[in-house]
Amino acid sequence: MDLAQVSASQDVRAWVKFLKTADIPVLKQTAREISRLKEDEDNVSARDITMAVLNDPMMVFKVLTYAQMHKGRNQLQDLAQVEQALLMMGTSTFFNQIPPSPIVEDLLSPHLARLMDLLKLIVRAHRASRYAAEFAAHLMDLHAEEVRVAALLHDLSEMLMWCFASDKMSEIAKLQHADSTLRSKAAQEQVLGFKITDLQNELIQVFQLPPLLAQLMEDESSESQRVKNVRIAVNLARHSANGWDNAALPDDYRDVASLLHVDVDRAMHIIGVPKTEG
Repeated sequence: MDLAQVSASQDVRAWVKFLKTADIPVLKQTAREISRLKEDEDNVSARDITMAVLNDPMMVFKVLTYAQMHKGRNQLQDLAQVEQALLMMGTSTFFNQIPPSPIVEDLLSPHLARLMDLLKLIVRAHRASRYAAEFAAHLMDLHAEEVRVAALLHDLSEMLMWCFASDKMSEIAKLQHADSTLRSKAAQEQVLGFKITDLQNELIQVFQLPPLLAQLMEDESSESQRVKNVRIAVNLARHSANGWDNAALPDDYRDVASLLHVDVDRAMHIIGVPKTEG
């Protein structure tokens, strides 16, 4: 099924089938940096590559899914961290088997407004990952990197839909702009025929993302401290993306305070809320 066919479909399974074999795009900056590293491959470390990969949620996804699908028979551990995955596969395998292409900016070059919406979403994902890592540090979580990656990939399916169905994603955004009471999931079902969270859950299974990451990316009512960390960080990043006057932010501050076992004022200080706001 090609992109034109799947775009006409309102079946989440059709999109899963398409994305399973699609070349996942990456940012131009990512491709440029990886190309630069490859020129000096003999002197490049897994840490050097990790720094480039972590700038791009879609490249993170490509690395982790490749590592998970090419595990050795004797490898029992799931790879939920980028550097860990790169160390297991080796730098030459990375450069030869995980190409930094196609380029997001090329795919969306005719639609600059849609490209900007995708880039804003990626910025928000980085914001969520920083919050999650900071909260994990306060909680003395010894595996904070896993929490950070889970927050970074939390909205991956939405990013992929902006890459491959930007017209539909733009329509969803317009519907919500016209009706501020329209919830995201309702708008998605109206335009796409399914919720993006349903697509995300299917992709986690199809691409064999590590169960640990899958658990951390759950949106439901899990009481796990680490799952709550990711959920709260993602909500905070979403609500603060356009400033500190969103009506949902006071609830986010209370959630952070509860998670970190501090008062709300301390939570706001940790978050970095401007003192004259909020």
